[in-house]
Formats: sequence, C-alpha cells, structure tokens
Amino acid sequence: MGITERKIRQKEVVRSSILKAAWQLVIEEGWQALSIRKIAEAIEYSVPVIYDHFANKEAILLELTKQGFQILNNELVKAKKRSTDPEKQIEAMAYSYWEFAFDHKAYYQVMYGLGMPSCETVHQISELSTFTELVMQPIKDLIAGSKTPNADAFLKLHTFWSMLHGLISINMMTNDNSKEKLNQMVLQDFIAGFISGIKG
Repeated sequence: MGITERKIRQKEVVRSSILKAAWQLVIEEGWQALSIRKIAEAIEYSVPVIYDHFANKEAILLELTKQGFQILNNELVKAKKRSTDPEKQIEAMAYSYWEFAFDHKAYYQVMYGLGMPSCETVHQISELSTFTELVMQPIKDLIAGSKTPNADAFLKLHTFWSMLHGLISINMMTNDNSKEKLNQMVLQDFIAGFISGIKG
C-alpha cells in the first residue's frame, strides 16, 4: 500500500470513529447535547482533527440524518414490495414508517430535530430524494385511478408525510405506552381517510 492510499484509509478510519462517537453521544445524551468538544474527548483526538473531517456539528448531524434515511428507505422498500396495489402499498409504508420511528427513535429525532426538511434540503440529500420518490409513486398511481386524476401528487405527499410525522411527534412527546391501542386506531383512521380522500 502506497503512502497516498494509507493516508486515505487513515482518514476514513478517523471519519468513521467520529461518526461512531457522535452516534453514541446522541444515544446517551440526545442530539441537542452533541458538541465537537465531546466528540474529540470521546475518541481522544484534538478538536482541530474533528474540523479536518467535518465543518461543524451540523455536518455530523447531516451524516447521521443520511444514515437514518438509508435505514428508513430500506424498510419502506420492503413494505412496498408486499403488494402491487397502490392502496395497500401506501398503507404498508405508513405502518413501516411508524415502526421505524419508534424502533429507531434516536435516528428519527436526529432526522427531524430541526423540523420537516425543506424542499431545498430534499434536493440536496439523495437519501431524502429517494424517500420522497418511494412514497410519491404509489400516491401517483392511486391518483391516476381516482375520480380526480389531476390531483396534485406533491401536495398529497406532503399531507401524508406531515400528518404521519405529526402523529409520531405527539406520541414521542407524551411517551405514554398506555395509549398504544388508541394510537393504532388514530393511525388506522388517518391512513383510511388519506386513501379515501384520494380515491374520491
């Protein structure tokens, strides 16, 4: 292995260590408590070394956000493959999204820590673009066979995403496991209403 290759590999090792340390801190203390200083202390490197790999804390959180959407997208693909019926695909993907949020709560909170991603952010991050494409397609297919084939699929996507995220956020804030049955009923009602609204 040449000197250049060795340097590249070493840089990748340090970068990976930074992300692992950052993720551990997120799990233990929450994404709001993450700092460059804490990461440097965790991996026993100086602060400037961290800045050699990431411009700031937000850049590290962005990488963790990408990882989260990669995991979510994999789950959505599995859910979507269970049926060729767009109605059933939307339902399966909604449940898969819900399960991801609570099975990977730390990732979900990092992904949405600053609110819903803007359109600009979606276009900048390929993992986010993949997510929107995955959810958009069955919505488009359902609209095509509905009584209003000219309905705005982009608007329906954001309605779906916003409502689902809102329900999840409320549940995460209350953290009341005794309402699990009610939560499932609300989720079912939302999915049924969303699909019915498109079909007309």
